[in-house]
Order: sequence, then C-alpha cells, then structure tokens
Amino acid sequence: MSLLLLAPRTRLSLLVLLLAAAGACVLLYEPQRILSEGWPPGLPVGAAALLFAAAYGLCTAAFVPRPLLNLAAGAVFGTPYGLVAAVGGTVLGAGIAFGLGRILGQEALRPYLRGRWLKAADGQLSRHGFRSMLAVRIFPGIPFAAANYCAAVSRCGWGPFLLATALGTVPNTAAYVIAGASASSPGSPAFLASFGFIAVSGAVAAAVAWRKRHRFAPPAPREQAPQHPPVVTAASHGP
Repeated sequence: MSLLLLAPRTRLSLLVLLLAAAGACVLLYEPQRILSEGWPPGLPVGAAALLFAAAYGLCTAAFVPRPLLNLAAGAVFGTPYGLVAAVGGTVLGAGIAFGLGRILGQEALRPYLRGRWLKAADGQLSRHGFRSMLAVRIFPGIPFAAANYCAAVSRCGWGPFLLATALGTVPNTAAYVIAGASASSPGSPAFLASFGFIAVSGAVAAAVAWRKRHRFAPPAPREQAPQHPPVVTAASHGP
C-alpha cells in the first residue's frame, strides 16, 4: 500500500526502472538458453513444469519473446505438459505486467491518452474488456507486453483480462508447443500442421489489421469552398 502513496510520476519512474532492470537481467542471464540446454535433470516432470511456468511468467514480464518460450516448453516437456506450463506462464506473466502497469503507471499515463489510436484502444478495452482482449490474444500482431500495459492503463478489469488471456492464447501457444515438441522430425504431420497454423494465423492477423486500418486513421481534412467577398452594388436613389 505504501506504493500508492507515491506521486503518479514517481510510480511511473519506478516502473521504468523495474522494466529496465528486467531487460538487463534477460541480457545478462539469457534464460532463453533453456531452448538448447533443456531443463536440469532430477526433477519430476510435474514439478519441473510448474517451475517452468513460474520462470516463463517472469521472463515474459521481462520481455523475453513468448514464441521462444513456447518452443522451449514443447521441446523440454512435450505437448501435454508443455502446453499447460506455457499457458500457465502466459497468464502469470500477463498478470504481473498488468499489476505493475495498473499500480505504477495508470494514473500517470491516462492524462496522455489524447491521440486517436490511444483513445480508440482505451475505449475498447474499458467498455469491452473481455471481447477486446480475446481478439488481441487470438490474432497475433500486437506485442504481448504492449497489450498487457495498454490494458493496465485502461479501465479493463482483472477478471476479463486474465480470462481472455487464458482462453485467447491457447491456439497460438499450442501451435508453438507442438512445433517445439516435434522439431526433431520437421517432416512430421504434427510439425507441418503447427507451422502452417502459425503462418496462416499471422497472415490473417495482418489482413485484418490492414482492412481495419481506416478505423484508426486520422480523418481527412474537409475542403472548404472558397469564400468570395460580398458584392456591393450601389443603390439607386430617387430624385
């Protein structure tokens, strides 16, 4: 509660410092090395999957790309445990980012929501939180971290945000997990199907974004008809 007593700009500065420190830790420790090195042996698969989900959540909050972590989950744990660990880590990471953005950044950033794009995104997330977040999660294109912090600055509730994240990320996450689990046999039907799904979903997201671009485009200035000075005629005077 003591954080809430700080000024909004002070909390925003603290958020920036935390994110910078998280990014520096990622560069220093390279947690994505699990993709090539695997999980340390000796742990039961269930416990290892839970620890991986926790590490996944922290890594996504520190801007580690989710596709790499999803591939690692499939490569290390296989499809069933890998999918559970990846989705659990996704929800955890989204919750961490949402909480940080809501507590440390919302009050300081809301006064700056003046642009057409920002106002439109804020209105959608505030009025239709679950539906908007579900669409964002299903169709890739918007970076995961950017969507988390945009939702945190808006008035989207915790429940709709987390539920939409849990449901909406399953298809794309499953495709990456299956691709990671079957990467050793790239000619297998599972790998080809997962790779095809990733490619098609990316193409569909790009097409939808291109078709909807006019909704957020600035309005074209209206042409005003040239104004001519009034014609003054001399009035005739009688004798």
